[in-house]
Amino acid sequence: MRITVFGAAGNVGGRVVTEALSRGHRVTAVTRDPARLDRLHPAAEARTGDAADPEDVAVLSAGQDLVISATRPVPGREGDLVTTARGLLAGLARTDVRLLLVGGAGSLIVPGTGGGTVVDTPDFPASWRPIADACEGQLAVCRAETAVDWAYLSPAALLEPGERTGAYRLGGDELIVDAEGRSAISMEDLAVALLDEAERPKHHRTRFTVGY
Repeated sequence: MRITVFGAAGNVGGRVVTEALSRGHRVTAVTRDPARLDRLHPAAEARTGDAADPEDVAVLSAGQDLVISATRPVPGREGDLVTTARGLLAGLARTDVRLLLVGGAGSLIVPGTGGGTVVDTPDFPASWRPIADACEGQLAVCRAETAVDWAYLSPAALLEPGERTGAYRLGGDELIVDAEGRSAISMEDLAVALLDEAERPKHHRTRFTVGY
């Protein structure tokens, strides 16, 4: 497959690029900041571009099979996630290219709460609320889109660098927790789940989640 990855210099995006290359895919790795080009995987085609700009998205997705976006804004610019989602969808609406978008876990339903979400839990950090709200807006933009074949991946509540096990569980709108009630997945296994979805699509114009 020919895959364009936006946010390729980031923690998740970099792992997505590595996973895609390890499977033999041709990857165009995109960063908005030219100063971060040297952080991109040397085996990928390095490009600069802004996922919020529909023209950049259209150009960088031309001739590709899939676009994966794993962009993350700096603190104080959380609302950029919504702008970026609009840019990605507007750009891809000019093409037949599918979108896999990495979002947030805040709006997932917590099992056993009668419909309460992650952000509703008493111990949810107030400092995380802006990014959680932005991710919810990002998902709303996707759900209003009918022209693009998109899928939105909400990770587990705890997403950290770790081990690539290749094992994970899939879900829909409900948070995946283990026997102790913990919700987690490594960035490496999140990348595995994304590439599995890329190669064997199961989700179309819907949100899905992964966890251990």
